[in-house]
Amino acid sequence: MPNDQTQGHLIILSGPSGVGKGTICKELLKRDPRLALSISATTRPQGPGEIHGKDYYFCTPEEFQALEDQDGFLEWAEVHGNRYGTLKLKVKEILDSGKDCILEIDVQGGLQVLSKMPQCCITIFVAPPSEEELLRRIRNRDRDKPESIALRMKTAQWEMAQEDQYQYTVINDDLETAICKILQILEEARRDAPDPAAVCSDLL
Repeated sequence: MPNDQTQGHLIILSGPSGVGKGTICKELLKRDPRLALSISATTRPQGPGEIHGKDYYFCTPEEFQALEDQDGFLEWAEVHGNRYGTLKLKVKEILDSGKDCILEIDVQGGLQVLSKMPQCCITIFVAPPSEEELLRRIRNRDRDKPESIALRMKTAQWEMAQEDQYQYTVINDDLETAICKILQILEEARRDAPDPAAVCSDLL
């Protein structure tokens, strides 16, 4: 059910690769009908079982570049050799519907959006209990080569150093606890945040 307000809030959910933000995001969408997910565009290959327009908008590098040239991205970043971007049009459609738009994006992208729209964002950083636990989770996914794991951990160290730029931090030690904590944060933040229609309407 949409919010009473005419425009929704923009919510950034970030954290290092392997921290579990994708799993958390899926549960948030199930439990809070006011949320809608912005689906990112990417140049990475479509994986088994993935659906274009549901998991990602899969683009060729040329298609992605054309969108960038047309100022079609709210943010974009190159991550581990592939490009990912948040489509302005899709974000605007969600916000104009009165729902809150959740961006489940990497820290690099989250900081880009925050720099452009500092008054518009509710920002949540999902952190691992420890660097050692993050490494264990990445290894347990069993889909990365050793050199890729090393790169992800190096990136994660930089990402975790940006935590204080986010309004809220939630440690994903226990999944259910983390989900409930974020739902509580969203309830409180919606009450305290400025009217998004007043501060964000001309930024998309």
